[in-house]
Amino acid sequence: MNRATKKKIKTVGSLLFVVYIMALIYFLFFAERYGQRSFEEREYHYNLVLFQEIKRFWTYRKQLGIWAVMANLFGNILGFVPFGFIPPVISSNARGFFFITFSGFALSLCVETAQLITKLGCFDVDDLVMNTLGTAIGYVAFAVCHFLYKKIKRAKRRRN
Repeated sequence: MNRATKKKIKTVGSLLFVVYIMALIYFLFFAERYGQRSFEEREYHYNLVLFQEIKRFWTYRKQLGIWAVMANLFGNILGFVPFGFIPPVISSNARGFFFITFSGFALSLCVETAQLITKLGCFDVDDLVMNTLGTAIGYVAFAVCHFLYKKIKRAKRRRN
């Protein structure tokens, strides 16, 4: 891949990453929040028991509906897949599995803490686990794509 193409990919990747972060902030803090009570009227919500909310959603899946259960369980995972995929595309310095996964955990911890402090949402350890899992899945998807790209590139070089 030539230098101009790499630069275009990094530029588009950077723009996508900014849009992703803005969308993440919107969906986590502002979507469906209009008309809520004032800060003083809201309560702190948190869950520090691992898998408690996942179990609750699964137990009450018939009452909640399958879409609510899937949105909660898979939404947290899918919401962080881009965080595992885009940074390694943008920078070769961000290509370590543990670095990216820990960064996803740290971002998730910041989000959950902000939700607790602002009383918008719930600090939930289950969300930390699912968000971190989503980040790891995103990185694995990047690693597979990068491996296949390198393999195809080597095969083309051998043919020429």
